[in-house]
Amino acid sequence: MKKLLTLATAALMAGSAFSQQALWGGTPLVSPQINPDNTVTFRCKAPKAKTVKITGDFLPENEIDIPNYGKYALPGTAELTEGKDGVWEFTTPAPLTSEYYCYNLIIDGQRTIDPANVYINRDVATITNCFIISNEKGDKGDLYRVNDVPHGTVRHMWYNSPSLGMQRRLTVYTPAGYETSGKKYPVFYLLHGSGGDEEAWYVQGRISQILDNLIATGKAQPMIVVMTNGNAYEQAAPGQSPEGFKQPQMVMGGVKEGMKEAAFELSFPDVRKFVEKNFRTINDKKHRAIAGLSMGSFHSEQISKYYAGEYGYVGLFSGAGVGDGRKGDGSSSQSPVYKDFDKQMANLFSPKNRPELYYIAIGKTDFIKKGSDEMRAYMDEHKYPYVYRETEGGHIWRNWRIYFTEFAQKIFK
Repeated sequence: MKKLLTLATAALMAGSAFSQQALWGGTPLVSPQINPDNTVTFRCKAPKAKTVKITGDFLPENEIDIPNYGKYALPGTAELTEGKDGVWEFTTPAPLTSEYYCYNLIIDGQRTIDPANVYINRDVATITNCFIISNEKGDKGDLYRVNDVPHGTVRHMWYNSPSLGMQRRLTVYTPAGYETSGKKYPVFYLLHGSGGDEEAWYVQGRISQILDNLIATGKAQPMIVVMTNGNAYEQAAPGQSPEGFKQPQMVMGGVKEGMKEAAFELSFPDVRKFVEKNFRTINDKKHRAIAGLSMGSFHSEQISKYYAGEYGYVGLFSGAGVGDGRKGDGSSSQSPVYKDFDKQMANLFSPKNRPELYYIAIGKTDFIKKGSDEMRAYMDEHKYPYVYRETEGGHIWRNWRIYFTEFAQKIFK
């Protein structure tokens, strides 16, 4: 026994020494380094590299053409300069505004993360580093960071979906004090975009930080936020289901062709049933909201009109369309969700069912802005009330965080 204990202790010490090497292996590179004037310096040690570049959402955008849509903006790139001991460096030419930023390095054409920055996130199949610029004036960067305020709780939970024939995972935010207050709360159903999952809004959207800060300052009502997985053919985010560590993709198979989105929309009562059974919720139209980005915007539009009178607040972020069924997808139009668009919309905006707020938001250079403009023209033609928000930029998380922040302050008042 004594011999075994000695071996175990030695193994533990060896493992500890290995894990501590980063602390005593010399002076680490600082990257990113946020300078006093809010310029940012990035560094990378790559003595054998021929070129090192950086790409990030703080650089001027590059535009590409997408057939049938038009221009789509991608983050630009900049070159790092090699200095002493093979350390490459780049400093932004101008200070960065208060914001949450993402970036990658490109070493000899290979996109990779910054090894000096441990803060990363995943968006579909892309891993990026991130950092926050804060000016302590209450701007976006201050809103997106963790501040010294009461904090809510984020849960990852599983629910049964008889409509889809599987157990499915969702993410739920409850506000600070939920566990002890005994109160009932309004519910906000928040949907992700194509390729995303139930972790997208929590990770990239920073919704728990935003709501903690808004609620603490009285700018938003305490609320429960339910983040679903809108892919009807998936149980959960990559790595969180029995499928294991499969490669994330923008579009995956499963479910009858053309019926993927309709299947999720028709199954949405399964989500509601679970939430209203397991959480203290106020179950009426004025205390229930639904919103989403891109594909989630389409889901929100369809669910709100198909289940008219059940959602008092509807948010369409970087999306929206008009007509029976989705264009170019003939089989999906067979779903009852997409039938009789005019009739369903008229029912939604009838005096009995009309939402308290119908919010449409999109960037000026968003590649699907034409569809959003068509939706607004349709709303104007039929005199359906809505609030419109247009921002700079395109189909990007920076805009979706803005829309979420604004929408969250308008609901349940």
